[in-house]
Amino acid sequence: MFIDKRFHPYSLGSFRKDLLSGLIVGVIAIPLGMAFAIASGVKPEYGIYTTIVAGILISLLGGSKYQIGGPTGAFIPILFGIVMTYGYENLLIAGFMAGIILTLMGIFRLGSLIKWIPRPVTIGFTAGIAITIFTGQIASFLGLTGIKKHEEFILNLKEILVHLNSINLFSLLTAGICLMIVLLTPKIAPKIPGPLIGLLVSTLVATICYPGHVATIGTAYGEIPSTLPRLHVPSVNLEVILKLLKPAFVIAMLGGIESLLSAVVADGMTSSRHNSNKELIGQGIANMITPLFGGIPATGALARTATNIKNGAVSPFSGITHGIVVLLVLLFFAPKASYIPLASMAPILMVVAWNMSERKVFAHIAKTRSTDSIVLLVTFFLTVFVNLTSAVEIGLVMSAILFVKRMSDVTTTAKALPNPQHRQGKVETSMVTDTHDCPQISIFNVEGPLFFGAAQTFEKTIMETINFRPKILLLRMSKVPLMDTTGEAILASIVKHFSKSGIVLISGLNPQPESVLKKTGLLDVIGQDHFFEHTGEAIQYGLTQINENKCLGCKHFAFRECKRLSAQEVVENRAKLTATF
Repeated sequence: MFIDKRFHPYSLGSFRKDLLSGLIVGVIAIPLGMAFAIASGVKPEYGIYTTIVAGILISLLGGSKYQIGGPTGAFIPILFGIVMTYGYENLLIAGFMAGIILTLMGIFRLGSLIKWIPRPVTIGFTAGIAITIFTGQIASFLGLTGIKKHEEFILNLKEILVHLNSINLFSLLTAGICLMIVLLTPKIAPKIPGPLIGLLVSTLVATICYPGHVATIGTAYGEIPSTLPRLHVPSVNLEVILKLLKPAFVIAMLGGIESLLSAVVADGMTSSRHNSNKELIGQGIANMITPLFGGIPATGALARTATNIKNGAVSPFSGITHGIVVLLVLLFFAPKASYIPLASMAPILMVVAWNMSERKVFAHIAKTRSTDSIVLLVTFFLTVFVNLTSAVEIGLVMSAILFVKRMSDVTTTAKALPNPQHRQGKVETSMVTDTHDCPQISIFNVEGPLFFGAAQTFEKTIMETINFRPKILLLRMSKVPLMDTTGEAILASIVKHFSKSGIVLISGLNPQPESVLKKTGLLDVIGQDHFFEHTGEAIQYGLTQINENKCLGCKHFAFRECKRLSAQEVVENRAKLTATF
């Protein structure tokens, strides 16, 4: 019988640890699930449904032993925008489509590709999301009334400023109590879930001391049902699919990034190793099934995963337990959640935003004042003032362009000659001067990847030499790790022009560039006998191909053989013959 390796080995002691950890994480997940749902523009129970269904499925089917799945803060701006633009029903369809995309990514083993997203981009949009979440809770924290929600950050900020005179002191007091407890609990009693205690205490204070003076979940959204909703399949057609394709793709990308980042952190905390492709498949299946129960998109939750590990979890059973705990709370205590003030939810989300902001890493990258800091700031500001989709797209494009620029700067092409002071005649670029350069053999050290970003500079440097028409062009390519088709095309152009009056020799060609030249046929055009493993062999061959008459009178003495070939040795021989006769 097949046994998931993530559960092996397992014992009664392991079960007790998973049970305790799952209970603690489940208790923490309840207020967070409701808060994330409300901030996303949907009813709080949808966050609970997501925590139950997605939480159990991600742990059961994913690729990490410790991953806790559910609704997360990173999704808030995306989901809120979708709800505002397309409505809740279409959000479910977009979430289902995102699940399909994630599953396909896992099946086609694309898990490693997401890890290639540059850190400045991920830190930039994460910090931007944190700002959006934090400012989005100010109205609830202060108890402002008459607030209209918008997708645009500036408009939401304007709403707060316009309605600032409607501050509710009871809401401010309630939020302050909850915030104080959330901040102090980890310092006083680290094992106690601060968000839940803060929620309970502030709710009791508001209910007993000033009932009816603050907005609650019940007054804003109605009573939370104490059961899971029936299975519901949204109606879908081609027009809806095409309309929601982009939002679904964004959900899938963000979900994939966050889940794999969370899994990587879990690996670091436990010295374990997750299966990224299996994790994507698990996330995909969870996001396909969760919308059928009214749940919103879910992904790996870093903070809850870390809490799971710190409380002794040893297998995915802790994540399954956390989902069951939330289900039991829903069944027996859901109606009581209607009394929770919205002001109590706000500080919980504000603390989540503060913790996810990566402020120290953000400041560290920004201080470098490099191209990475430019990408970071552009991604951050676009996330806040435009949207996450544009931020990631432009951030990735900028990163790619700047990477190409850096790589092209690394690639160099320079003339070189053997160093006569070196025992083995090491070929160095510093040897070439106006008075020390062979007119018939041009040697070039080519260093760095020969790709589209560097090919033009390579061509320009070489073509300037071709204008002098040397007999031999020797390219030392032992430090060229790779070549793309653009680099091959430029090299082919050089070979074509140079072969009209000379010979191209190549030494030290690496396997990848050699494979490219074989596939394109350029290797045969140059000639198998014109490739050498060592530069010395190539130089010796080149000296046999030069016009020795042109060596007469040459004063450069670029090679050790030059003295024999030059007029100086001829004159010395003639003098000896004259003396003999």
